[in-house]
Amino acid sequence: MPVVPTKEILDRAFGERYGVAAINVVNDLTMEAVLAAAEELKAPVIIQTSVKHVKMTGLDAMFAMWQAYTKDVTVPVALHLDHCPERDVISACLAKGWSSVLFDASKLSVEENKRQCIEVVAEARRYGAHVEGEIEGFKRTEEMTGDEAKQVQTLEVAVDFIKATGVDVFAPAIGNAHGMYKTTPTLDSQRVTDIVAATGIPVALHGGTGMTPEQFSDLISRGCAKVNISTALKIAFMKSGYDFMTEHPGDYDPPKIFTAQRAAVMEMAKHHMRLFGSEGKAWT
Repeated sequence: MPVVPTKEILDRAFGERYGVAAINVVNDLTMEAVLAAAEELKAPVIIQTSVKHVKMTGLDAMFAMWQAYTKDVTVPVALHLDHCPERDVISACLAKGWSSVLFDASKLSVEENKRQCIEVVAEARRYGAHVEGEIEGFKRTEEMTGDEAKQVQTLEVAVDFIKATGVDVFAPAIGNAHGMYKTTPTLDSQRVTDIVAATGIPVALHGGTGMTPEQFSDLISRGCAKVNISTALKIAFMKSGYDFMTEHPGDYDPPKIFTAQRAAVMEMAKHHMRLFGSEGKAWT
């Protein structure tokens, strides 16, 4: 089955109320490790790429890597471009074969965001791809002031944006942030329920690293079918490398450290897949 439309993965999860891990990878090792974790647990998964890593790796190399690693995968997978404000990068990724994109125009006015997002959705449809939208943006955890859940657009504005643009999934600000939380975040879970009830589309949960199991369970039950994980992968990848070199000073054999990093990333991915309820949810 390997690569399927992002919407197919999310619509199934949304209907059955489980979450799909959408994990940001940083290189070939982490991409292969996350896919291997999904294969082992028979879980659908969304591989996410940042604009920075697409540019660093190169568009053609990144997509060739994706094709090579998904060639023999048997579980449903999709490739997603995360938080991209650059229309040229979105166009290039869609043309190359990315399954979906997040058009991040949250720094623009809602009206201009909406105008451009309508164009992005039309462009994506020409390739059979899908679009995630957002209107508020997300802080870093170190920038949080405690009142993030209050600094949002009204429900009416969010619903109008979703219906006008035709986005397939929406990422609302609910007090969440990117990075590692210092304390358990205070989340406006009701906003997820209200958006889902008014639009009938799945919600993407950003800033997942560090939320409690209870928060994940509650939000997924309300309609958060896509759960983004980025910081947890970076920590697993970097810490396992540091730990290996600390325990084996002077051992400069790269495959050994790569093996440790792959194992750590796989365990991180499997932990979240189980936590979100997607283990065993692959279909054929």
